[in-house]
Amino acid sequence: MILIIYTVLLFFLAGLAEIGGGYLVWLWLREGRPFWYGIIGSIVLILYGVIPTFQHFPSFGRVYAAYGGVFIVLSVLWGWGIDKKTPDTYDWIGVVICLIGVSVMLWAPRH
Repeated sequence: MILIIYTVLLFFLAGLAEIGGGYLVWLWLREGRPFWYGIIGSIVLILYGVIPTFQHFPSFGRVYAAYGGVFIVLSVLWGWGIDKKTPDTYDWIGVVICLIGVSVMLWAPRH
């Protein structure tokens, strides 16, 4: 159970780092915010590259494939909470599909 919590926490932190860092760079380049937004965003994006290396799965590909589903879920939530774009029914269906896919990739029994 602790490994599952650790896994989910690392995916959550990686997602926040990727989306948050990218958002800061977006604000700098697309919305004319100060240069330091881009610097901080870039540093946060570097952290995003480091965080997944703490996962306990043996394969880079599996970790990043599973993380892709988590990223989609967090992106929908970010858009809802930060950009104030309310997800529709199809967004929520996609979120559920992604979470099922992540669960299958990470925790299905293997030989």
